[in-house]
Amino acid sequence: MPAEIRPLPLSDRDRVRRLLLDVADFVFASVCAGCGTAGTALCRACEAALVPGPIRRTSGGVPLWAGLAFDGVAAGVLRAIKEDGQTSLIRTLRPALAAAVDAQRAGLDERHRIDVVVPVPTSRSAFRRRGFRVPELLARGTGIPMRRLLVPARRVRDQRGLGAEDRRRNVEGAFIAQRPGAGAGALVVDDVVTTGATCAEAVRALRAAGFHVVGAVAVAATPRHG
Repeated sequence: MPAEIRPLPLSDRDRVRRLLLDVADFVFASVCAGCGTAGTALCRACEAALVPGPIRRTSGGVPLWAGLAFDGVAAGVLRAIKEDGQTSLIRTLRPALAAAVDAQRAGLDERHRIDVVVPVPTSRSAFRRRGFRVPELLARGTGIPMRRLLVPARRVRDQRGLGAEDRRRNVEGAFIAQRPGAGAGALVVDDVVTTGATCAEAVRALRAAGFHVVGAVAVAATPRHG
């Protein structure tokens, strides 16, 4: 049996930082992240557009489910969170992530279970710039114990603008697990999936540490063309 894995508690500093970010979001948000309507962080019409529609992919040899397509309102909300610090919008994306988790669970047989959710690491530069880790905030809302098990093993380039093969090479060997898995069932969590290269690297690192990775989930996945 895998060792018991307990959720990582929030420090007082993390709680204060999150509270300040949420207050700033409430005070300064002036336009809808989805359509630009003045006076609200997200209008009712745009919030209604975030109804989940799970998308299935494969990453690192395991199933990957995303709750939404990364376009339109979903893309606007994620950008508002990551670029403008509007962390209160995280709540509007949790149903999409929950739908992805439910789809993942539906594909598991009784021999497998999810003991822990593991957020994809955020780069040090992104954390310094934002003050929070988006995959971690999302993972905390799944109701499954969350652990920050993966850490960067080396620096990587910004993935934006890179093709599928370049993305794979860029993140190859980029993560390492901080503790042994002892067979515990792990589910990788990310915010947006483009090619799946980052999730695949997270799967590899967890497997190397002895975790049984059942799959990966994300809020959104970029549409495939052609």
